[in-house]
Amino acid sequence: MISIPLILTQAHDCSYLPGEKAQSLFVHPEFALTTAIYGQLLEQGFRRSGDQVYKPHCRACKACIPVRIPVCAFQPTRNQQRCWRKNRLMTVNIEPAHFQERHYRLYQRYQTARHADGGMANSSRDEYMNFLGSHWCNTLFIEFVLAGELLAVAIVDRLDNALSAVYTFFDPDFGHLSLGVYAVLWQIRQAQQQHLEWLYLGYWLRDCQKMSYKNQFRPIQAFTAGEWRQYARGQEIQPD
Repeated sequence: MISIPLILTQAHDCSYLPGEKAQSLFVHPEFALTTAIYGQLLEQGFRRSGDQVYKPHCRACKACIPVRIPVCAFQPTRNQQRCWRKNRLMTVNIEPAHFQERHYRLYQRYQTARHADGGMANSSRDEYMNFLGSHWCNTLFIEFVLAGELLAVAIVDRLDNALSAVYTFFDPDFGHLSLGVYAVLWQIRQAQQQHLEWLYLGYWLRDCQKMSYKNQFRPIQAFTAGEWRQYARGQEIQPD
């Protein structure tokens, strides 16, 4: 059993729920993380942001619920099937997690159009890579290209038994292609082809519109009360 030192942050403004305060548990920055150890932490509800691994730890709130998809059991909805067909001509390139200027420019366009009031809207090149990349994790940048034009990039971590969706950004002019949904569907299919068990989607919050798309993928598992519980279509995720 590995002992992992954790740090509890001070209370700060919640980035998901206006008017709420949040705290997080972080793995101590001096602890030597690996992809294998991170896989174990994912199973306990943790999440990566850059090199840092954290877990919400708010005393009065349990709104952030870790979710994952059991990929072999996944059943797409009609809308998801239409989304897949709509993007049937898409070319997908799997790239190493290195800085590329065209990725960064697309990221800036996405942030300006979709999250102009957020803290990442004016990220520098270093801030961009510090947010998405990692020095210790097996991370890939997945390009989605249509007719030679880069439309989206999905950042994905590859674990022993799972993929973990870190972040996806896309060209705001192509919202009609539902590129965020398509990126998740591609990751599910990729996990299936690699005979993996899970696709981790990070945190879902019932009252956060930006996170609502995650609840569309069923069955889905939610980590509540210290265990993973599965929810079929039509079942509502229950918090702790």
